[in-house]
Amino acid sequence: MQEYLAYKCINNFFLLERRIVETYRAAFSFKDLHGDSLLFYRSWEVITYIKEEHVPSGLHCTNIYPAWEDARQTNEWPKFLGYLKTSRKAAFVSTESGQLYILPSRLNEEYSHAVVRYLTHGHGVTRSQIHVKSEDHKSKEMPESRTDDRSRSENSATSLTGPRKNYACAHPSYLKTLAQSHSDWIFGAIAEFVDNSRDAKATMFDISIDMIYSRVVGKDIPMLAILDDGHGMSHEEIMKMMSFGRKEPNANDPNCIGRYGVGFKTGAMRLGRDALVLTQTTNSRSIAFLSQSLNEDKDNIEIPIVTYSRKGQYMEVDTNIQTETSSNNNLKAIMEFSPFNEYFIGEKAGLFDRQGTGTQIYIWNLDEWGSEYSLEWVNTNGSSSFYQGDIYIRSRRPRSRLGQMTKEVPLDYSLRSYLEVIFLDPRMKIKVQGSLVKSRPLAKFLHKTSIENGFVSEKPVQLILGHSQLDLEQGNCGIFLYWHGRLIEAYKRVGSMIHNGEKSHGLVGVIDVTDVMDDDSGRVWVHNNKQGFVDCEPYALLEDWLSEKADDYLDNTVDKVNVKKGGVRYKPDREWVQCNKCRKWRTLPTDFDSRTLPLEWFCYMKPVNGKCEMPEQKLDSGVITISSQRTGYNCKENSAESEHEDDRQPLKRLRRGSKI
Repeated sequence: MQEYLAYKCINNFFLLERRIVETYRAAFSFKDLHGDSLLFYRSWEVITYIKEEHVPSGLHCTNIYPAWEDARQTNEWPKFLGYLKTSRKAAFVSTESGQLYILPSRLNEEYSHAVVRYLTHGHGVTRSQIHVKSEDHKSKEMPESRTDDRSRSENSATSLTGPRKNYACAHPSYLKTLAQSHSDWIFGAIAEFVDNSRDAKATMFDISIDMIYSRVVGKDIPMLAILDDGHGMSHEEIMKMMSFGRKEPNANDPNCIGRYGVGFKTGAMRLGRDALVLTQTTNSRSIAFLSQSLNEDKDNIEIPIVTYSRKGQYMEVDTNIQTETSSNNNLKAIMEFSPFNEYFIGEKAGLFDRQGTGTQIYIWNLDEWGSEYSLEWVNTNGSSSFYQGDIYIRSRRPRSRLGQMTKEVPLDYSLRSYLEVIFLDPRMKIKVQGSLVKSRPLAKFLHKTSIENGFVSEKPVQLILGHSQLDLEQGNCGIFLYWHGRLIEAYKRVGSMIHNGEKSHGLVGVIDVTDVMDDDSGRVWVHNNKQGFVDCEPYALLEDWLSEKADDYLDNTVDKVNVKKGGVRYKPDREWVQCNKCRKWRTLPTDFDSRTLPLEWFCYMKPVNGKCEMPEQKLDSGVITISSQRTGYNCKENSAESEHEDDRQPLKRLRRGSKI
């Protein structure tokens, strides 16, 4: 019996077990106590396995004894009964004449016989099925439960129908279907891995594409690699990750993004045909292989998994989970259909520190765009901060948005631009093609900032509005909607933003809609690909509220802001820098030129000259801050006098509703 994870379809029934439980077509010959043959090479097909407590009461009962024909039958019989006993299950068999439930004997530890409880469809069970003495007897080992006539009738009705139900079938073509979740935007697939890393409490996320040699095709092919330093996954956790959907693990955790149990599968299959996962905890290491190539021409999805446990300083096959033979078979399947051999796997495992934890994901046979790949990548040019590596969507096409006229939306096709703003409060270090992504929490990078509080569906919400010089230059505007701190919808135009053209350019809003989009009954109004919201009443009310606030801001504030396209007249209200160690944000003095900061900055450096233990500054709530012109951002050429005057102007603070 091979011990790999698979979706075994038995009469349209999913079996997801730690080990495959084969469909036992009994090749055993059974004899009764008198030596009379009960079964003459008749196959019994086990349709499914059910819990012992679900076996109907009031059934006839007898014992069966095996008469083995060969060594295989001798070995399989105790394995079969052993599985039933340890899992407390019964094997259900349906025949033309009746229904049978096979259970292990409770009194016999040597598995010399089994107990059969049965119900006939007609006047008895024929000899070709199973022979029972003329007097039906009840098993002394499994006495019939006492039931009244009514419950006995109900049990009989239940047993007549049996446990047969209609279940879906997991054919390997389903792996292709999973990829359709992110068919409209491939970066949504990458976001699934970013979410998983954040949920695993990772402090580092690294994504890159490099060329590697594949023995399978005999040439170099691109492979996408994703690494994090999260807490890793145990055998049970990686089994859940490989299953197709699972119970919400941390639905009540406000910092947890995962909800549906399908993110890894949909993301991996969108990016490529084959994916290998290498994960390590403090006590274990597991390898899992999700592959369309492996499952071609198969009827069921096979997912090889090998798990090791720590023995001192070394990792050895965990024989409590699988045998050496099974692990070798699974490794053989991985090496046959992937570029990985034992040395390559060992090299990647070496990326974990001796006591380190984390997860590595490798995806190859990447999605194609015509004769090229859907993704294209640029490596970092040395140490230059101006030529940092990036991964692009080859088509460079912006996503469709209501009222959008510009085609210059970098976050739609540049992974670096997207990851800069993916989190409302970024703490995790992110690298693309080996170079650090400089996070850009939008709420901290706005000019003429206004903070508006209100209620939507009786849930509190806070909207931060302001002007972004970068978006002004690109002709973009709109609201960024975050859910559990993760960007779901970008540049959503509301109210007059949809139609008023250049007047709205540069206007950006930021809002976290977690409370509104998480229903009190447990429902979540977010698409399962986490790239949009469900059309529902809370979302419609939210749009109305956002439209009102955005229009008020345009009417009362924007017309008074003198921002010129093509210039750099205004800095954000406050300029911020993030420490590369503690990941806290620090405000910069108004006269400091942020362009002189190194790419990797720490709290002890100028101009803060502090320590990581210092508390993080926060933006005051309910206050509109209006910045003055500052040194280096004056559009008047050669006007030293103007610069000195601007330096002397204090920062103005106005309460909402005050006139400017």
